Amino acid sequence: MLKVSQIAAKVITRLFFILILVALVPFMQGDNHKLQSLYFTTPHKWLFAFPIVLVLGFIALLIICTIKKYKELDLNFLLILNTLILLTYFAMLYIRVWHLVK
Repeated sequence: MLKVSQIAAKVITRLFFILILVALVPFMQGDNHKLQSLYFTTPHKWLFAFPIVLVLGFIALLIICTIKKYKELDLNFLLILNTLILLTYFAMLYIRVWHLVK
C-alpha cells in the first residue's frame, strides 16, 4: 500500500504542475489586454481564506513528503487529497476566468 501511495502522490503532484503550466500558456501568449481589466472583488474577504489554506497546505505537505521521501502513508494520502481538491478549485477558477475573457 505504501508503494501505491508513493506513486500516486508523485503522479498527482506532477500532473498538478503540468496542468498549471498548460493553463498559463494562453495567458502568456501576449494577448493580455482582456486580462488587464479583469478584477476579482467580493464583499466577503473570507472567501479567499479557503484557497489560501489549500495552497499553504499543499506547499507544506509537498515539502514534508519530499523531505521524508514519500515514506509516510498518511502524509501521501493527505497530499493526494489536498492536490485533488486544489486541482478542482483551480479548474473552476480557470473556467470562470476563461468565460469572462471570451
